[in-house]
Amino acid sequence: MRGEQIVGKTLVIQPLPGIGDMVWHLPHLKAIAENAPDGKIALVTKRRSAADQMLEGAPWISQIGWLDRAQGKEKAGRHDGPLGAMRLGSDLKAFEAETVWILHRSWRYLTATRMAGIPNRISYRELPNDGRDLHQADKATALLRARGLTVDPTPRLAPSASAKAEIQRLYGELPRPWLLLGIGASEPFKRWPEANFSALARAFTDRTGGSVILVGGEAEKESAERILQNARGEVVLAINRPIGQAAALAATADAFLGNDSGMLNLAAATGAPTIGLFGGSPPLTLYPNLDALQPEGGAEYRIDRMAEIEVEATMNALSRALG
Repeated sequence: MRGEQIVGKTLVIQPLPGIGDMVWHLPHLKAIAENAPDGKIALVTKRRSAADQMLEGAPWISQIGWLDRAQGKEKAGRHDGPLGAMRLGSDLKAFEAETVWILHRSWRYLTATRMAGIPNRISYRELPNDGRDLHQADKATALLRARGLTVDPTPRLAPSASAKAEIQRLYGELPRPWLLLGIGASEPFKRWPEANFSALARAFTDRTGGSVILVGGEAEKESAERILQNARGEVVLAINRPIGQAAALAATADAFLGNDSGMLNLAAATGAPTIGLFGGSPPLTLYPNLDALQPEGGAEYRIDRMAEIEVEATMNALSRALG
């Protein structure tokens, strides 16, 4: 986090770690920037959010700094533990911010920003009951509106022209239509079975003559290869692509279908026709272009019913998406 000082006087702390978390907050970050004295914000977040890739070239971002906090069983970071708030406060002084928006309810960040000498501190503590009954994106919307800011909460992300050009170079000769399959997820109860993805790939290529592109991170490499082995037709891998290219691939595809994941949020934010599979988590309602498929009776958090979402139901949803 330590480095060159910035001109901007408004800082935003968004400490949620995922790519999807960052996508949810794109409208709020931009709205805060539009209301900042210089039209820019400095952002402090976690590396796993991939904010540096997602916001590369955004004219309203002056600097991105990293929260060094552990996730799960990771080794404790610089900003963890009893002294972590003090170290964070010391690091935040470099931003010379006059106002900080803390998109979280933790006292840790309020304490750190107070120690950093930032006079104007805005956080979820201002909301009734800290906003704890609201979805994360709805909390941010409520806070901004309570402070008089106008925000359209629908996340939108426009891939760069260079990323689109690279996708055209890599995949442009594949037969249309293109179906992008997001096979990754952070938890097992959010993952559709590999056999179902293979069956869907076979059905799609058989019925449309198009192409299937499997997307995911490095952790999905072996899974993608197994799905590929049991598919047929034009099926290719696009594993561990940079965030900008992944977004461009989604925006270029004719439809995206996948698990509840960061990639699902990324695809939906580009405006692509998006189908989400929700058998172990509540469906997202942030995107008008997202068709949420659930097992009969609806999905419940951490209850794995992904296998109950049938392949034919996904093909029906794709027929709707493709028009």
